[in-house]
Amino acid sequence: MTTHTRIRPFNTKDTYPEQNLDNDLCQAVVAGGVVYLRGQIGQDLETRESVGIGDVEAQAEKAMANIAMLLEEAGSSLDDIVKVVVYLIDPRYREPVYRVMGRWLKGVFPVSTGLVVSALARPEWLVEIDATAVISTPAEDRS
Repeated sequence: MTTHTRIRPFNTKDTYPEQNLDNDLCQAVVAGGVVYLRGQIGQDLETRESVGIGDVEAQAEKAMANIAMLLEEAGSSLDDIVKVVVYLIDPRYREPVYRVMGRWLKGVFPVSTGLVVSALARPEWLVEIDATAVISTPAEDRS
């Protein structure tokens, strides 16, 4: 039987009290050496407070910090990221967001998909970054 490790489980009724939801989710799942992250936004994972309201760079910075923290909790790191998906509510945010991401992922070389969407789960969120990582073993070649 395959076991999956679920990191930071939560229920949407607590996370989105203004919405009529009741879904059991988590911030990350580790399965078969792969870390699947929930899309990260400008939100403090401890307090659930939105940060960087009106500032797409600050939101991208917080999203990347959340990704780094969750990967560490999963026994992984930013170096293990193989794919990122970026959701923007405005195409003009692409350059500032990708500059922030580029600093965090320098030398990692993941594949990347960027999408412009009409909205995210809350109106104050301007960017969401989703990442998938494969936990590498010390013997693996990272070239």
